[in-house]
This record gives sequence, structure tokens and C-alpha cells, in this order.
Amino acid sequence: MVDNTSSIPSHNAQDIRKMVFASLFAAMTAVGAYIKIPIPVGPVPLTLQVLFVLLAGIMLKSKWGAISMLIYVLLGIVGLPVFAGGASGPGVLFGPTGGYLVGFMAAAFVVGFAAEHKGTSNVLLNAVFMAAGLGVIYLFGVIQLAVVAKLTVMQAIAAGILPFLIGDFMTIIAGAYIASRYKI
Repeated sequence: MVDNTSSIPSHNAQDIRKMVFASLFAAMTAVGAYIKIPIPVGPVPLTLQVLFVLLAGIMLKSKWGAISMLIYVLLGIVGLPVFAGGASGPGVLFGPTGGYLVGFMAAAFVVGFAAEHKGTSNVLLNAVFMAAGLGVIYLFGVIQLAVVAKLTVMQAIAAGILPFLIGDFMTIIAGAYIASRYKI
């Protein structure tokens, strides 16, 4: 009798736990696209997507944080209305805001990589990691916005970053605190 069980991959409890949390962060990011918080000093409301992207990176670390955002993006590409405003489909990824979605995956990886090497118990350090991740989101987003919408870089910054700065600053403060208090 031949034992074929050695070819079956074995997942330890920690891997399964990370898979569950990656799926949970993908779902929270999708829900976060629908939660709009008006900001009194500007016309653009804050959504909770960026909070969940940055928390996924810092709490799940680079691999699983990026995977969680890949799951989120794939859900939207296949047609589930998980992107901002209930949008979905591959066209969103190639449209003016698609760079932000790519930036979500890259940011979760960058924030997670930093957290792997420096820890996550320090609120100030978490805020620095999250600010770096936000910079990654902005970089990818502004580049694609400028190219697709045929804007100058300054016009893309004015449209794709400036209205969100105050809300994203508040997001970083909240996220840095949450990440310092809870471990996955």
C-alpha cells in the first residue's frame, strides 16, 4: 500500500488563521467603500477603505496584507460591487482611479514589510509606517489618474490627493492606535 498523504500540503493553524483574516480584511475594505464620513472642512467624504488597507498591512504583515488586498481587487474585477460607489469590473482597474486599487495592494505590502522588521506596538512608528503606505497609494493613484484623465501631475495631485489629506491624516491616527492595541 502506498502512502500518498505526503503530497498533500499541510497548513498549520497559523496559516489558516492568516487566510481567514486576509479574507476578513478584504471584506472590511469592500464594506469600507460604502461607509462615508463627511468631513466639515472639505467637500470629499472620508471612506474607510484606506483604514482597512493600512490595517491589513500592519496587522497581517507583507504577504497576507497584500493577499487580502489582492482578494479585494479580484472580487471587484469579477463583478462584485466592492469598489467606491458600488463600481465593479475590470474597467475600474484601467480607469482613472484604478491606480489607487493597485496602490492598495502595494501599500499593504510596504506597511506589512515595515511592521515585520520594526514591530507594531509603538503608535508613532505605526503612524510612520501607515503614512508611508498612504504615500504608496497616492503615488500609484496620481500616476494613473494623470495618465488616464490626461491631467498634469499638479492637476492630478489637486484632484486625487489634496481633498483627502485631512481625512487620511485622521485615518492614520486611528489606524496607528488600533494597530498598537490589537495583535493578530
